[in-house]
Amino acid sequence: MTIREEFEKREKSFMSPFGCLSAESLGRRKPEAPCPIRTAFQVDRDRIVYSNAFRRLKYKTQVFLSPLGDHYRTRLTHTLEVAEIARNIARAMRLNEDLAEAIALGHDLGHTPFGHGGETTLKEIYSETYTHNQQSYRVVDQLENNGRGLNLTVEVRDGILKHSKGHGKIIPDHPDEMARTVEGQIVRVADIIAYLNHDLDDAIRSGVIHAEQLPAECPQKIGRTHSERAAAMISDLIYASEQQGGRLVLKMSAEMSAAMQSLRQFLYEKVYRSPKVHREFIKAKKILSELYHYLLDNEDTLCREFERMEMGSCHSNGQSKERLVCDLLASMTDRYALDLYEKLFFPSPLV
Repeated sequence: MTIREEFEKREKSFMSPFGCLSAESLGRRKPEAPCPIRTAFQVDRDRIVYSNAFRRLKYKTQVFLSPLGDHYRTRLTHTLEVAEIARNIARAMRLNEDLAEAIALGHDLGHTPFGHGGETTLKEIYSETYTHNQQSYRVVDQLENNGRGLNLTVEVRDGILKHSKGHGKIIPDHPDEMARTVEGQIVRVADIIAYLNHDLDDAIRSGVIHAEQLPAECPQKIGRTHSERAAAMISDLIYASEQQGGRLVLKMSAEMSAAMQSLRQFLYEKVYRSPKVHREFIKAKKILSELYHYLLDNEDTLCREFERMEMGSCHSNGQSKERLVCDLLASMTDRYALDLYEKLFFPSPLV
């Protein structure tokens, strides 16, 4: 018996019947021999962590563009917080921690530079149907590994695709919006728990808002500190979830759900759409829009940058030029986009 098989046997002995067993994964798009040491979901986790797209997350904005302060979150630290929350919830519910962690680590690989402002820009200049969760799916399925993709399991790819629905419900009830595994559904909630908590922290740290401005029910129902809020939201999800019709249904109490919705609405109105954040968004929109149109008109530059990002050849995948430019822009870090913009549009002194 291999180490992997011993671990799969252990999973069967302690995991809840609602968890997704590694040995029962629906497999990969391209069949491959199993690892003798790691389970399928452990392999997926490692492939994501060692990917170029994962490393680029450290220079992608969470809320505040290219923050100079060392303590502000980036897209990478957000991802690590989501993974920690998802793993804690999965452990408490006796589900597959490795699956939850793999989905969480991959959920934002396709996020644009300049945070949600970058995503909004691509919606406007490329397609109104553009979403960062679909782009994350493209990254792991097609763009990473020099255009070959990471060949992840069905369960991890599905969880990445369905981790977000914009302003949708915290816990969706429509089957099309729900991940096929409970672990994937947990990542969606963990994502919201993480950003509600740390975006609030960063907004207060930056002076965009003050703690006294919070709706009264938020500190009362959720807590006043980062640890209090995280513990309250995680505990509420664990204890409110219940079995229904032979499946585990994730739930939160009415009081906690209302407080979280209130906090989310507050952040959208007072932080994400604040004048301070919006001014930077206008600048980011100009940069991405001008890069988009320049790359459409200059195929040589497009192909050079595409290969520099190690996403394969821009001539080999049969995609439209618009799709290629979108893939390239979405993959850029904040500083990559700024450097390229300067190189293309700023005058250079003659030597």
